[in-house]
Amino acid sequence: MNTPMFFQRSELRAALWGFRREFLVFGIFSMVTNVLMLAPTLYMLQVYDRVLHSMSEVTLLALSLVTLFLFATMAFSDWMRSRVLVAAGMRLDGLLGTRVFNASFASSLGEPTANPARAFNDLIEIRQFLTGMGIFALFDAPWAPIYIAVAYMMHPFLGIMCLVFAMFQAALAWFGHRYTIAPAERARKAASEAQAYLHSKLRNAEVLEAMGMVPNLQHRWAVQHRDYLRKSSAAQTLTHRVTAWSKFLRYTQQSLALGAGAVLVIDGQLSPGAMIASNVLMARALAPIDMIVTTWRSFISARGAFARLEQLLQDYPEQDAALTRVPPSGSLSLSHVVASATGREEPILKGIELEIPAGTVVAVLGPSGSGKSTLARVIVGIWPQVSGEVLLDGLPIEGWNRFELGPHLGYLPQDVELFEGTIAENIARFDELDPEKVIAAARSAGLHEMILRFPKGYDSPIGEAGNLLSGGQKQRIGLARAIYGNPALVVLDEPNANLDDAGEVALVKTLKELKGMGRTVVLITHRPSAVAVADRIVLLRDGRILTDGTRDEVLSMLRPPAPAVPTPLAVVPT
Repeated sequence: MNTPMFFQRSELRAALWGFRREFLVFGIFSMVTNVLMLAPTLYMLQVYDRVLHSMSEVTLLALSLVTLFLFATMAFSDWMRSRVLVAAGMRLDGLLGTRVFNASFASSLGEPTANPARAFNDLIEIRQFLTGMGIFALFDAPWAPIYIAVAYMMHPFLGIMCLVFAMFQAALAWFGHRYTIAPAERARKAASEAQAYLHSKLRNAEVLEAMGMVPNLQHRWAVQHRDYLRKSSAAQTLTHRVTAWSKFLRYTQQSLALGAGAVLVIDGQLSPGAMIASNVLMARALAPIDMIVTTWRSFISARGAFARLEQLLQDYPEQDAALTRVPPSGSLSLSHVVASATGREEPILKGIELEIPAGTVVAVLGPSGSGKSTLARVIVGIWPQVSGEVLLDGLPIEGWNRFELGPHLGYLPQDVELFEGTIAENIARFDELDPEKVIAAARSAGLHEMILRFPKGYDSPIGEAGNLLSGGQKQRIGLARAIYGNPALVVLDEPNANLDDAGEVALVKTLKELKGMGRTVVLITHRPSAVAVADRIVLLRDGRILTDGTRDEVLSMLRPPAPAVPTPLAVVPT
């Protein structure tokens, strides 16, 4: 039976609901702890009203031993509930860590400006709140009425006074909830924007330094940073104001409670022991509410983190790990494909229709800005805003499990990105190393001899983002990575942009090998040597297919007409 829509929980809520047993155990230990919090009050009453009157040391010893046992039990209960929360926090991280990683990675594909680390910060913030003082205050707050009731039993006036101060504290907590959320959210957003701006510029630090652009960009960052400081200052000012009022109420309550108890003692309505005990009891009754006010900011941050993480997991659902398909042969079909970009009114690709049988080598040509790189990303399924159909072996590309499809797909982007590790690890896509496959891919890309000249050969580290390699070396390693394992579909975006003559020869050799093995290759290039290997040529212009045909047909269309040979003038005898 299907669950009604309004009873369905989000993925994050369902994960937290799975911890209901831990929260139940935590609640039981909280009950024991809060009940035993009455022990100091009862001990004071007995000492002042019984021991001092009877002058019995035995009674004092017995009371002290019983109270000591209750304190030990309370400390054990408090320690156990802390352990329950810490264990729950670790299990929550283990349960959602991989899921958040995959969703944040998918979001960075859909939104290039997204910060994947933000999702992990949100998960950490939720876990820290669940194991911090805020959750203790929430579980201790329901016991405040019990303490108020005990104070009322000592004397109705003390109970009423405690209730009034509790209402003031609750009103202060409500005020903090109502008026501090928006400023805190504005400050968080401003901080995120300033951090993202700085991070994006630091990725190009060499260019900025070389062309003297640092002062100009520093000025723009300073404007954003000052905006963040202004909004953060406003949020902190309001939060500190609420905290200050909370302290004022707490100290006022303690003094007035002691003064009211003294008046009742003078009038003979209360014993001195009850006066001191009631003061401690009232302070304990208001402590959870005061703690809620103090930790309100962390609660707001955790609630915002929860909302963002919940939306992230909802926008990027987990792919079915049990979904398995027959390995693809590499046939491609694009129907009515339109690719758009945020902030751009006109689509980049406009109604692309393309059929590529398995085993075909297709060269995509066109001027800059015609949509060639976008087409490559659409084919491999990483362009976020696409309408129409992109089918691989008759199945939508987005319907494939990416972890399953990955070994059957090779992609070399125009801007090659390598990752910190060894040459072999980068070629093997950081999967379990298969030396034979790594060497075979390197040989196909014409890399083997070059790699052997490195000090550690295939085990040579390449540095962060491959900064120890030249542009041509990075491109050839990227090519070897793309063809690692002989994938059925290989998409190469300007693979010879940084290659020398030897690299060009190796690329042509690689294309011929892929063609000989019946692999489907989509090649974006302008070099005649690479185009000569293609079976078909697709000519793009302004996001549309201008020409699609065999290599010889399209090349003959692109060749300029031969100049007309002038007809020799006849010599007329005079």
